[in-house]
Amino acid sequence: MKAHDGMYIGGEWRPASGQDTIAVVNPADEQVIGHVPAGTADDVDAAVRAARAAFPGWAATPPAERAARITALRDVLAARKDEIAETVTAELGSPLPLSQTVHAGLPVLVAGSYAELAASYAFEEKLGNSTVLLEPVGVVGAITPWNYPLHQIVAKVAPALAAGCTVVLKPAEDTPLTAQLFAEATQEAGLPAGVFNLVTGIGAVAGEALAGHEDVDLVSFTGSTAVGRRIGATAGAAVKRVALELGGKSANVILPGADLAKAVNVGVANVMSNSGQTCSAWTRMLVDADRYEEAVSLAATAVAKYVPGERVGPVVNAKQQARVRGYIEKGIEEGARLVAGGPDAPKDLGYYVSPTVFADVTPAMTIAQEEIFGPVLSILRYEDVDDALRIANDTVYGLAGAVWGADDEEAVAFARRMDTGQVDINGGRFNPLAPFGGYKQSGVGRELGPHGLSEYLQTKSLQF
Repeated sequence: MKAHDGMYIGGEWRPASGQDTIAVVNPADEQVIGHVPAGTADDVDAAVRAARAAFPGWAATPPAERAARITALRDVLAARKDEIAETVTAELGSPLPLSQTVHAGLPVLVAGSYAELAASYAFEEKLGNSTVLLEPVGVVGAITPWNYPLHQIVAKVAPALAAGCTVVLKPAEDTPLTAQLFAEATQEAGLPAGVFNLVTGIGAVAGEALAGHEDVDLVSFTGSTAVGRRIGATAGAAVKRVALELGGKSANVILPGADLAKAVNVGVANVMSNSGQTCSAWTRMLVDADRYEEAVSLAATAVAKYVPGERVGPVVNAKQQARVRGYIEKGIEEGARLVAGGPDAPKDLGYYVSPTVFADVTPAMTIAQEEIFGPVLSILRYEDVDDALRIANDTVYGLAGAVWGADDEEAVAFARRMDTGQVDINGGRFNPLAPFGGYKQSGVGRELGPHGLSEYLQTKSLQF
């Protein structure tokens, strides 16, 4: 795979300050496909200085012109979608059809939504005798994960650009090649020098330097809750803003009277997609006692279609593989019934995990409480609707979820009582304008749509 041996800073590729590199490994066959530089605090500082220098000019650029540049970026990403999909498949292991539709396709949709918002958003409003101005917060430090490498970049960079902010991106070390493609796209789209900057590196070095840099005004991070706490503490010490999209343990609640077969099949597909490496995955399926065994049987049949190496790819690296298999072993140890899959690796090569379904899971079990981030589904039994609500809300997380009912009204009534940031009702379609983010330890702030744009704005009032 093509890899740059420098950082993208101030509109050009520059040599890294150090000599260390990071090997990029294809998790499907464990082959090294490229190397990128391991950025240092000096690289981060250079990138932040470039972003700071570019900020006044970009902030003063009329929203319509910012919208035009984001539109151009969207068009470049659309034109390079095949290359993007192949790159994501190579460094993440995602099956190519998923890479084409989701990993390459979704960022184009999101970028387009922010091009439209940049042109139409009300950056000023009148309140009595005051004019309220919504102004860009400044330099954004964006730290993105590996599970949706391009989508998570676009979900941070596009609204920041629409708001008038400049950006320094530190992508995950497992998927830096996709980030380099994005940097090329910003250059091809004609973004002014310094408006977008890229520093590759490991979180403990480049990520820490970016989160703590005195000239970064906002840190936007997506990843684990543990790292989010650290970033929040680092940013808090400097009294800078943070936006944190963290872990999840989302409930898929199937109410009595719902279409059980559809709910189970869609629920299994949701958990197995992207090898289970989705923070919002519905990893806890809640079914009433009367239909519980039928749901377990349907889930076992559905998961059999997800063949490793075909419909489901590997997890991202050897550490993640060991972690997920450890959770499967823990589920067995704590008394859950193994319905499908198990801890044994399904292939001799690559970081694959067997698609796994557990039944007889109780709310107190580790696999019902902790985020596994792999293709593992837990099915829990509830006695009545109030019991289902208690179980659904019984985690430290609150990122997403689903409710299936006999009709939308019943499902919505239940969803209103869930402690979570986003709920799909009876298989509701994805909406790129809907705010995405969590309650409780699932994060702070929102991404996507106008609510995502507002994260990058600060408020000034002028009294007349």
